[in-house]
Amino acid sequence: MTMLEGQHITVLGGGLSGRAAAGLAKRLGAKVTLSDLRADCLPLEGVENVMGEHPDSLLDVDTVVVSPGIPASTAAVQKALAMGTEVVGELGFAAEFLPEDVPLVAVTGTNGKSTVTSFTGQLLNAGGWRTFSGGNLGTPLSEAVGQSWDALVVEVSSYQMELPGAFAPHVAAVLNLSPDHLLRHKTMESYAAHKLRALSLLKAGGVGVLPAEDSLLDRLSADFGCDTCRFDDPSGFVLESAGATVLGSSIGLEGLQVPGELNRWNAAAACLLARLAGLPVEDLHPEILTALPHRMQGVPVQDNRLWINDSKATNVEATLAGVMGLTGPVVLLLGGQGKDGADYRRLRDLFENGPVVDAVVFGQAGSVIASALSGHSVHRAEKLAGAVDLAKVLAESGATVVLSPACASFDEFDDFSHRGRVFESLVAGVEKTDVEEGRER
Repeated sequence: MTMLEGQHITVLGGGLSGRAAAGLAKRLGAKVTLSDLRADCLPLEGVENVMGEHPDSLLDVDTVVVSPGIPASTAAVQKALAMGTEVVGELGFAAEFLPEDVPLVAVTGTNGKSTVTSFTGQLLNAGGWRTFSGGNLGTPLSEAVGQSWDALVVEVSSYQMELPGAFAPHVAAVLNLSPDHLLRHKTMESYAAHKLRALSLLKAGGVGVLPAEDSLLDRLSADFGCDTCRFDDPSGFVLESAGATVLGSSIGLEGLQVPGELNRWNAAAACLLARLAGLPVEDLHPEILTALPHRMQGVPVQDNRLWINDSKATNVEATLAGVMGLTGPVVLLLGGQGKDGADYRRLRDLFENGPVVDAVVFGQAGSVIASALSGHSVHRAEKLAGAVDLAKVLAESGATVVLSPACASFDEFDDFSHRGRVFESLVAGVEKTDVEEGRER
């Protein structure tokens, strides 16, 4: 393919998305420059690499592609716009080269979007469709260009919707909305508007899916004019004791291999999105679904207890959603690096109306969480390793132990996946030094 032959494209940001966009531009015949403010950013073979700065000379080109980690308000982006340069995010840049007739499903929301994206892709694949699943989850959309697909399911972050370019899905879903990323978006209204942008960009005849009740999303989307249906509503799906009714058809969920009520909801949501993409109801097989790593994922140990790794639960809402649907007794591990504005008092509901009988708190936010849960059975540990040791003492045979921290991981770990891997190793009895040596760099 030489669609971009003779053009000069600059990609800002040398992370996963930026490198994928640069590789795509090169494959399409463009002259490509990859630029990152990190002087030690790994260069990309086959393109010009400018590291440590974004010089103005790199902005006066045909197109500037911006990685999602770089805000649209950044000086370099604003300079490029002032020069009249086309500026687009990686998602929109890739979308320009996708076939118009292949169903494109966009999944966004504060919590659960990775799981629902993965589940939807798994259902479509199991139904015989060759399906790309990625975007903000794992593989950048730029990697999908030039391959033959029957459907594309793309996790979309609010960051990616700042510069959406040609991104235009056939189906777009906002799963839920709660405060997050406000350092970048400043207000809930701005955050919600970015989440909704995927619906505003729907192709003609496309369908949007919204939560059953969210006054902010409803108000901001009132003038979109697209067809919509709702989660937790007969227009979309309704969960029932043994399954769900999805677009009027009964779907059995008894065979799900992923634990918890939250995953029943996620599976039903994925069934809805797969149906909206065009998969016949008879080809839906939710029993094949498997959990993403670190998202309500069972740990394969045999000690008469169920251990669950939900390290991806980095805010209170995610912990509440994941743990409330479990069957008790549950020992809950909470802690890490707290987030501004987090109301840990809401976790009391997991004791008072849910399955939790004991909690072990750890990390920087441990004392704050312990104070918020005063009056309940709360134990303290300095770090995750100590929390796992305590849980092994507290959890009797038949109990469930869940790492669902409600906090970021950066006080002790590289990211949530590093935290989850360490948790699994500690549960399995791997020595601490071995765990540290297994740390990803």
